[in-house]
Amino acid sequence: MKILVTGGAGFIGSAVIRQAVSDGHHIVNVDCLTYAACLENIADVKDSPLYSFEQVDIRDRNELDRVFATHKPEAVMHLAAESHVDRSIDGPSEFIETNLIGTFQLLEAARTYWNAAGKPESFRFHHISTDEVYGSLGKTGMFTEETRYDPRSPYSASKAGSDHLVRAWGETYNLPILLTNCSNNYGPYHFPEKLIPVTILNALAGKALPVYGKGENIRDWLFVEDHANALLTVLQNGPVGSTFNIGGENEVKNLDLVKMICALLDKKRPNAHPYADQITFVSDRPGHDMRYAIDPTKIQNELGWRPSVTLEIGLERTVEWYLNNEAWWKPLQARSGVGKRLGNKQ
Repeated sequence: MKILVTGGAGFIGSAVIRQAVSDGHHIVNVDCLTYAACLENIADVKDSPLYSFEQVDIRDRNELDRVFATHKPEAVMHLAAESHVDRSIDGPSEFIETNLIGTFQLLEAARTYWNAAGKPESFRFHHISTDEVYGSLGKTGMFTEETRYDPRSPYSASKAGSDHLVRAWGETYNLPILLTNCSNNYGPYHFPEKLIPVTILNALAGKALPVYGKGENIRDWLFVEDHANALLTVLQNGPVGSTFNIGGENEVKNLDLVKMICALLDKKRPNAHPYADQITFVSDRPGHDMRYAIDPTKIQNELGWRPSVTLEIGLERTVEWYLNNEAWWKPLQARSGVGKRLGNKQ
């Protein structure tokens, strides 16, 4: 297939592109290269005849029309988004502009292109979203595809809105859409502002390891390469109009996750003191959901996909990658606000 991937220089998007090119798909990477983008993420495929790049903002309808007309994709995988909850609390406007307005412009460009091409049945518009649209779980239960939306942060609200737009374009205009909601991703090339890379890199630098509240918030962790495989599986095999939840089946408290990372660093890069001594509890962020957990039964039963990487193995691979790739993450740390998290020391 020829697939137009938005946000392909980002964390998840680049994993999708690396996997897709490896599988033999032609890829058009559409990315405006915001602070969190890094073309080094797709260095392994940039010279492939199956790969091309367009530096385009998804809010720019004229440029989107040009890209569709030039490359004539058979599918769209929409991953471009502002994604950091902390940043959405401090500055929500960019999240509304990119995640809502950008998705609208992309949908309209895709619909116009699809109509002009004679509405080919094989075309797909795959929107990639998050489990955060569902809100917060208690101690029991899991998110399913039928869970009611209940977003709690500007980020999750903007993603919920974009999900609704995609479904509306499917219902109103019959655009052949697919939608997936995933749990927390981690792995190589994770931009150094999220919990796992911040913990690894702060630990190595001898800095505090910030943990919100008491560290009791629970997340389900999904190795990014497993996620990329799941997304391509849905694109190729998911029935039009369907939604699939993609989870890693790896629930863990934030504090326990940080301690797991510290233990790995104690083994791989011993220090004069245990890295866990650097853990510092900070005031909880506003609207911090207590627990996320995804029930992946539908994608397992209907498409035969299931995660292949356990949290223990995935974390070890991730820590090892950061230890060996300082040349990748060091320049990114210099970007504004990177490595900082909201909250004050308690």
